[in-house]
Amino acid sequence: MEETLKALMLGIIQGITEFLPISSTAHLVIIPWIFGWSGTLDSLSFDIAVHLGTLFSLLYCFWRDWIDILFKDLKILSYLIIGSIPAGVAGVAFHDYIESSLRNPLIIVFTLIFVGILMLISEKVGKKIRKNVKLTDAFVIGIAQAIALIPGVSRSGITITAGLFRGLDRAYAAKFSFLLSTPAILGAGFLDFYKSMKMGFSQDYSLFLIGFFSAAITGVVAIKFLLNFLKKYPLHLFIYYRWILAGVIFLLYFLRY
Repeated sequence: MEETLKALMLGIIQGITEFLPISSTAHLVIIPWIFGWSGTLDSLSFDIAVHLGTLFSLLYCFWRDWIDILFKDLKILSYLIIGSIPAGVAGVAFHDYIESSLRNPLIIVFTLIFVGILMLISEKVGKKIRKNVKLTDAFVIGIAQAIALIPGVSRSGITITAGLFRGLDRAYAAKFSFLLSTPAILGAGFLDFYKSMKMGFSQDYSLFLIGFFSAAITGVVAIKFLLNFLKKYPLHLFIYYRWILAGVIFLLYFLRY
């Protein structure tokens, strides 16, 4: 029962934090670290389950957009392909290094603070008027998505920020960020699944299903919330949350060590 509640909690956290610009990886690394959880729930394989849950959230919220893109708007499709290349290359090249060396609380503290600063600057200097993507926008946002492989950066946070620097409207930047994240999450999920199966892990699939469904449901809520929120408000709420979280992690780190 205890493991079930942990799986439910981590699935909910993943669903919320994957799409809000506060870093899902930071939360999935830090929470097991704080509470001393280990085993199935503190594993790459469980991360796969909750990430696939968020993939379902994306497909549920944007399936109409994907149908239009695949059959009508080939220009946007080409931009999404181009924007996906940097993260794909970086994921294949640096995945093992990131998993083994960068899932560190102090690195997460730094990235939470630094990307928060970038978000604040983008709010001040970005024009936030365009509701269309150019080729250069797709490439820049794609580079940002590759950087989001570093724990604590936040895929939505850094890609929305890149969109704001390019002059995109907040809500439109978020929508393009979500569309661009779909193939990235799909590819990362399959890569991790392949490696997990190759290593012969024996897993409790009931916990994975709980993580999957809780992440999927809360992910839908988070996507709809953020898109509506950014139509009216800037990113400041999430910036302040990132900085507070960084301070808490920093304090706990030195109290523990």
